[in-house]
Amino acid sequence: MSMSYKCTKLKFITIFLIGSYIASNAALANAGWSIRGLENLGGNDSFVNAINDSGQITGSFLDNGVYHSFITGNNGIGITDIGSLDGTDSFARAINNFGIVAGESPNFDSIFSHAFITSLDGKNITDVGNIGVNGQVYGINDSGQIVGDLDSINTNGSHAFITGPNGNEITDLGTLGGVFSSATGINNSGQVTGWAQKGSDGSVSVDSHAFITGPNGVGMNDLGTLNGNFSVANGINNSGQVVGNVGEVSEIYYHNAFITGANGVNMTNLGTLGGHFSDALSINDAGEAVGWAETADGDMHAFLYSHGGITDLSLLDVVIAGGWKSIFTADINNNGQIIGNGINAHGASEAFLLSYTPDTIFTPNPIFIPTPPPPIPEPETYMMLLAGLGLMGFMAWLREHKV
Repeated sequence: MSMSYKCTKLKFITIFLIGSYIASNAALANAGWSIRGLENLGGNDSFVNAINDSGQITGSFLDNGVYHSFITGNNGIGITDIGSLDGTDSFARAINNFGIVAGESPNFDSIFSHAFITSLDGKNITDVGNIGVNGQVYGINDSGQIVGDLDSINTNGSHAFITGPNGNEITDLGTLGGVFSSATGINNSGQVTGWAQKGSDGSVSVDSHAFITGPNGVGMNDLGTLNGNFSVANGINNSGQVVGNVGEVSEIYYHNAFITGANGVNMTNLGTLGGHFSDALSINDAGEAVGWAETADGDMHAFLYSHGGITDLSLLDVVIAGGWKSIFTADINNNGQIIGNGINAHGASEAFLLSYTPDTIFTPNPIFIPTPPPPIPEPETYMMLLAGLGLMGFMAWLREHKV
């Protein structure tokens, strides 16, 4: 055997082994990640809002101009129409681990929203009560306590509310001294989170602060604003960890995702993916949070906060290979299942289920805290203030269209 042949063979083996090593490491880096489009959810115009630990998903789909609430089976398989309170629109917002769904739907007084609750597996929709023209539901725990916004003619603005177990009796949680408040999440102890206005000028303003309550909605504790002048909470887990966004609206404008420790203590800035804006929308019991963040190029990417850093979900190999674009996450359960909406490979809007497994290897980016952005003109419009509260982009569209 000639020396040149031996060298050529050695080079081939070396290249093969290096290629195999790189390929195996790439596979390991994405081990267990999968994404599946949920095209069974009533076509393209469907939106997912919540997932429980069995992988049952709830949300709404549009059919002949009417929104229908739905529930899926385990792991997002199959779909059942939940119905409505008066035969028209219904909007499912939350689901607990028994498959009990909560949301809102008009009833006999059709200009008003009524909160609803179902029995197990989305059956037997029941009226919880009138929550006003703009009232909405945002959360439910395993006892069937529901939280959301109560738009009452007896107040000057919408207030956070909580019900008792099984959706019984709506209770106004008040504010931190201002006019408006909103309850966006509840855990199995009945601790409620959301945001509440501190001032009393009657408008959604920069003095809105994230809050957490004690068990069963008792007491409203201000979580602060770090170095900004507003904060908003979006979700809470069973340890009382809260996620949301915190920022400033003044001569500068920004907001960054945050996470707290147990019972809402020690708010920590989760930063961004290189830009100036981010928001954390949901958190599971392991302290993993999903949301969206701006990149250095100004794009909005979905992220997962886990293992001490941020994983850019929009750049996962399975997401790119599947042709998904503009994905936004809505919720995460305790088994590593993430739901959201995005643009599929065919250019259509579609809900998805993104999952990882216990053997998935995480190599998250370290938390990047951006420097304050340059000054901007005074944000005097209502939409800018809403954006300051984290209701911008895709999530704003969903809420405005009551999806």
